[in-house]
Amino acid sequence: MTTPSHPADDSAELLPVATPARTRAALRALIRPDRGLALTGIGVLVAATAVGLLVQPLLGRIVDIVADGRPAGDLTLPVVLLVAVAAVQGVTTTIGLTRVARLGETVLARLREQFVERALDLPADRLERAGAGDLTARVTGDVARVAEAVRSALPEMARSVLAILLTLGALALLDVRFLLAALLAVPVQLLTARWYVTRALTLYADQRVANGAQQQQLLETIGGAVTVRGHRLERQHTERGAGRSRKAVELTMRSVNLVLGFYGRLHIAEYIGLAAVLIAGFWLVRDGALSIGTATAAALYFHSLFGPVNAALVLLDDAQSAAAGLARLVGVTDLARPAEPVAGKAEPAGGAEPAPVPHQRTGPHQRTAPGAAVAVDAVSHAYGPGRPVLHEVSLTLRPGEHVALVGTSGAGKSTLARIVAGVQQPTAGTVTAPAGAGEPSVVLVTQEVHVFTGSLAEDLRLARPDATDAELRGALSTVHALDWAEALPDGLDTVVGEGGHRLDPARAQQLALARLVLADPALAVLDEATAEAGSAGARVLERSAEAALSGRTALIVAHRLTQAVAADRVVVLEAGRVVESGPHDELRDADGPYAALWRAWSGSRTAPHP
Repeated sequence: MTTPSHPADDSAELLPVATPARTRAALRALIRPDRGLALTGIGVLVAATAVGLLVQPLLGRIVDIVADGRPAGDLTLPVVLLVAVAAVQGVTTTIGLTRVARLGETVLARLREQFVERALDLPADRLERAGAGDLTARVTGDVARVAEAVRSALPEMARSVLAILLTLGALALLDVRFLLAALLAVPVQLLTARWYVTRALTLYADQRVANGAQQQQLLETIGGAVTVRGHRLERQHTERGAGRSRKAVELTMRSVNLVLGFYGRLHIAEYIGLAAVLIAGFWLVRDGALSIGTATAAALYFHSLFGPVNAALVLLDDAQSAAAGLARLVGVTDLARPAEPVAGKAEPAGGAEPAPVPHQRTGPHQRTAPGAAVAVDAVSHAYGPGRPVLHEVSLTLRPGEHVALVGTSGAGKSTLARIVAGVQQPTAGTVTAPAGAGEPSVVLVTQEVHVFTGSLAEDLRLARPDATDAELRGALSTVHALDWAEALPDGLDTVVGEGGHRLDPARAQQLALARLVLADPALAVLDEATAEAGSAGARVLERSAEAALSGRTALIVAHRLTQAVAADRVVVLEAGRVVESGPHDELRDADGPYAALWRAWSGSRTAPHP
C-alpha cells in the first residue's frame, strides 16, 4: 500500500511513498532469503555482549578486595579474567558485526536491483507527470541514505539494543531494586523517543520531497538553458530555484533544531537514572544488604548503558531518515510491480523506454501468437482530467503489413504508437499485440536515440547479448551502416557514447535500427525514427528503416510523407480520431485530409512516386 507524496507544486504528481506497514513488510521480504545469516549474526552479538557484562562484576570484586584490605595477590585472578573477557568480547563482536554488516550489504544490493528493475518498468506518462527530479532524488539521495544506515546504523543499533536488554537483566540479577531505580529514566527516554519520532518522520519525508523539487528545478533549468536564455527567463528560473532551495534549507534547519532538542532530553534521563541507582546503592550498602563492590558494579552497569541507550536513541535519527528514504523507494517498486507475471517485454532499440507487453488476462493489452495481427479496439487515452488525446481509435495491422500514421502535430500519433508498443496503458479500450517466442514481441524506436557508453559491439548486444560478431555485422549491413562502423578507429571495438567516439544523429539512429534487427521482434513501432537526422541523412535513414522493417509487421509514425508513400496503408489522425485509412494513391486522389497534408508537404519538394 502506498500513499502519494506531497507535491512540491501544483504541476507535479510525484511518485508515491509507501506506508510504514508496507515498508516494514517490504523490509521483511528483503531479509527473508538471508534469515540464516541474520540469526547467526545476532547470536554471535548476544554472546559477545553477554561476555562483556562480566566486566562490571569483576571490577566490583576488585573494589571489595581493596575495601577488605586483602593481599595484593588476590587481585591477580580478577585482572586476568578482565583481560580474557576483553579478548573474547573483541573477537566475538568483530565476527558478529561483520555478519550483520554483510547482511545489510546483501539486503541493500537486493533493494537496489529491485528498484532499478522496477523503475525501468514505470509507465512513461507516469514518469513524465512526476518529473525526472523526483526519480533522480530517489535514485541518488534516498538510496545513499539507506546505504549509510545499513553500513553504520544497522550494526550499531543491533549491538546497542542487545547491550541494553542484557545489562538490564544483569542489574536485576544483582538486585531487583537497582533495576527499578534504573527504570526511572525510561519514561523520560520513551517520551523523548516518541516526541522525536512523531516529528522526524514527517519532517524527513518533506525534506526528501523538497530536495526532489530542487533537483527537478535544476534539471529543467539546465536542460532548457538555451530556451531560458532565448526567452530571457533567467531571472524567473533563478528565483524559482532559489525559492525551492530556501525551502530545502528551512527543512534542514528544522531537523537540526529537532536533533538538538532530542539530545537535551536524553541528558535529563541520564541524570535521573544515575542518581536513582547511586541512592539505591547507598541505602543498600548502609543497611548491609550488599557489598560496596556490588553497588559499584550496579553503578557501572547503569553508566555503561549511557553509550548503548544514547546510541540507540540517536540512531533513531538515522533510522527515521533511512525509513523515509526506504518508503520512497518501496513506493516506486510497488507502483511498478505488475498485477501478474509478465511473459515478455518490448525492448528499447533506440534509447526509448522498455515497453512491457501485458499478460493476456490482465489490463487492456493482450498477447497473440507471433506473426498474428495487431488489433487496436476502441482505444481512448487522456493525460489528465479534461485532456483527452485519443477518442475510441480502432485499427488493425495484418501480419507483415506496414501502416503509416500521419497527422498534424498533437493529433495523437505518438500516443497511439506508445500504447501499441505497450509503453503506455490506454485509459479505455484494448490492444492485442503479438507475443514473442523467445525474442521480444515488440520493439519501439523513437527519435530520442541514446548511445550507451561502451564499445559499439556492446551497444549492439543490448538487443541480443549472445549475438556473434558475424550477426552484429549482418545487422549493421542490413541497415547500411557496416561501412562506417568498420571504418571507426577500432571497428566494432570502438568506444562510443559519453566520453567515446561521438556518433552523429543519423549514425546513432542506424545503430538503433541495427539493434531492432538483432532483437527480431514480431512487431516494430517507429515513432518519427528518422526525424532527428538532417535532410541529407533522411533518405539514408529511410532506406535503413525500410530494410530493418522488411518481413515484419510495423507501425510507423511518419515524420516525412515519403514514409507514408512506402507504407502498405496510411492512417490519418485528427484530434485523436481516425479520419482516413487506405493506400497512399487512394487517399491522395480522394481530396480529403491526407490529400491536403500531401499538397502542403510536397508543395516545396519534388514528391517521389510510390
